[in-house]
Amino acid sequence: MRRDTIWIKNVDIYKEEEIIKKGSIVLQDGIIHQILNGDASPHVPIDAVVDGGGRSLIPGFIDGHIHGANGADVMDASEEAIDTMARALPAEGTTSFLATTITQSKENIDQALENIGKYENKPGNAEVIGVHLEGPFINKEKAGAQPEDHILAPDVEQFDEWQRMSNDRIKTITLAPECDKDYALINYLQQKGITISAGHTSAGFAEMKKAVEHGVRQVTHLANAMTGLHHRDIGVVGAAFLLEELRAELIADGVHVSPDMIHIFYQNIGKERLMLITDALRAKCLQPGTYDLGGQSVTVTDKQATLENGTLAGSILKLIDGARNMMDFTGAALQDVIKMTSENPAKQIHVFDKKGSIEIGKDADLVLVDDNLHIYQTYCRGILSYKEGS
Repeated sequence: MRRDTIWIKNVDIYKEEEIIKKGSIVLQDGIIHQILNGDASPHVPIDAVVDGGGRSLIPGFIDGHIHGANGADVMDASEEAIDTMARALPAEGTTSFLATTITQSKENIDQALENIGKYENKPGNAEVIGVHLEGPFINKEKAGAQPEDHILAPDVEQFDEWQRMSNDRIKTITLAPECDKDYALINYLQQKGITISAGHTSAGFAEMKKAVEHGVRQVTHLANAMTGLHHRDIGVVGAAFLLEELRAELIADGVHVSPDMIHIFYQNIGKERLMLITDALRAKCLQPGTYDLGGQSVTVTDKQATLENGTLAGSILKLIDGARNMMDFTGAALQDVIKMTSENPAKQIHVFDKKGSIEIGKDADLVLVDDNLHIYQTYCRGILSYKEGS
């Protein structure tokens, strides 16, 4: 399928190391073909010209942890469900994502991974760039909204089976490192280049230090379903502060983590190691009501999602709102938010050679926004995927 060659002009272009004021950019064959200063003109035939109105052009967001949106969920294990998610996400600036599973029966996880393994991305939709396997190798003490009945002990053979089913698309796994007693699974995952994220874990700081030595490089939804800061053991949260090998996911909705704590995280962990995620459910983009999460009933309001016992169960956050909150809560600049929504996730899952920043030769995943982070247009691999008012 031939994509139109598009010239987007009169925009401030947020590159990795500089901002090109009133520049322009040419998108051809799904990639960034030219980046131009000022009044310079393209040297290729143009199919469409877009006037950006002096707004900002930033890299598309990468959501490394999302379960569902607009009534669909990864665990539905259908092409239609993934298509539904992928169509909805460009409206919030997300151009690629890791389809995220939940702790469930082996049969349900099998079906979800087989579905992703054979799934083909559709032109103009957000791109599935892999799988985030959240559970089932987690600690029952910190299960949160993960169904306890289906939690398993870490198992290399089981992971291998699931990786085969997914067609080698598992890029990130959330596990409780203290449950992997001999580090057999962690060592194996590290050798395979899988991003290992500590989550739903009761690990103390000493256990986290050892886990990092063996290859753990991430923390799942920081401060949620893990050991917090204590003056005698700083836990997993303290590890995210002190161990520079770790990047940390953050749900910046002001519910999972208070605005003040988000500010503390930003000041002490910083823009280079935080990654904004949504951890969103199928209820995102829908009205308040009762929905399903891994066979559990979830009550959704306009702000949060909870199980019957009051436990937070994922979110209904849109990533553009998380980015905006990050700026409001911390005073972060747009350049800093770009690191946390695009650059850091791309580096973490080893796709920075083609995504995560605006550079010639990279995928044309772009978002046109104003100073208030209001989205006007989103492009997924060079195709206009969302336009305000249409």
